[in-house]
Amino acid sequence: MTSKEVYELISLHGSCEMGSPPSTLPTVGTNLTDLILKKKKVTVREIGGCMGPIWPSYFQDCFSVIFMVDSANIVQISSSCIQLLSVLSAEPLRSTSVLILFNKRDMPCIMSLTEIKSLFRMDDIIASAPQPITTLEASARSGQGLQEVLGWLESVTVK
Repeated sequence: MTSKEVYELISLHGSCEMGSPPSTLPTVGTNLTDLILKKKKVTVREIGGCMGPIWPSYFQDCFSVIFMVDSANIVQISSSCIQLLSVLSAEPLRSTSVLILFNKRDMPCIMSLTEIKSLFRMDDIIASAPQPITTLEASARSGQGLQEVLGWLESVTVK
């Protein structure tokens, strides 16, 4: 069994202005989680958004990237977009599969997926990026979208 490292770059900032915030907390530092996908061990490294300045030190051995966006916090959308563009333009990630995951889709104060993709200029980003990019929506709190995320991860890590 081989171990491949998958780095999950997280951009979580603040909480929702309306309704109660989820029970999940933004990642501070890094966390490692091992998953078994089709009998292969995959290591997921979660790196908090506040760790953005050191993300490049993890790019060299990166097999795929999950970039999580807090879609309930419109104040941080521009910051998340800038971080995403930085990740996508990094030379070591030019052929790395990328999943942009819009999180907190269950919160009452979220923008529509069309609105958030428009603010990110997602169509332009996907058209100009050298990497294959997939977008999904999820809720870490409820588990909505988790199967789709695992399916994507399996498709890009287990051949």
